Amino acid sequence: MGYTIEIGSKAVDFSLPATTGETYSLSSFNRSKYLVIFFTCNHCPYVIGSDEVTKATALKYVSKGVEFVAINSNSANTYAEDSFENMVKRMSEYKFPWTYLYDKNQFIAKAYGALKTPHFYVFNEQRNLVYTGRGVDSPRDTSKMSINDLDRVLDELTQNKAISVNKTNPIGCNIKWEGQDKHWMPAEACDLV
Repeated sequence: MGYTIEIGSKAVDFSLPATTGETYSLSSFNRSKYLVIFFTCNHCPYVIGSDEVTKATALKYVSKGVEFVAINSNSANTYAEDSFENMVKRMSEYKFPWTYLYDKNQFIAKAYGALKTPHFYVFNEQRNLVYTGRGVDSPRDTSKMSINDLDRVLDELTQNKAISVNKTNPIGCNIKWEGQDKHWMPAEACDLV
């Protein structure tokens, strides 16, 4: 078994605080047909560079029953910008169309096998994983983007088509693990494809 959850795996449950002040679990999103869970943060240039494209994709598919859930698992001791307070400020400023959760203990990042920020996981109606990896092929500078994998997957999923590519390598900064150097990754973490 790989570090990252495998295609076909069930979504891992969680109980995490959101920037709204509420606590959410997987069942909080039962009203949505499809679910995109992605690991992100406040400071990463790959996140900042692609947030507007991710936002456009989220808005494009909301009418087709797709809901987006963002999770910040980065240690605020490594990057103070990734603190919960700064998450609240970022959501207030940018009004992103997703629920933004804080995984302070990093349990959920480990459970999903999140490698980078951003790292996307797309789940079908039964909450089985149908795609994991990057959102786009040039997240730091989307003017150079030629492939939007997230849009492709959601288009295929919402039209009941087979997912043509279900796994790509996420492109971004590694998760900032508590007590580790900012470039550290678990030894078992490796490329997906």
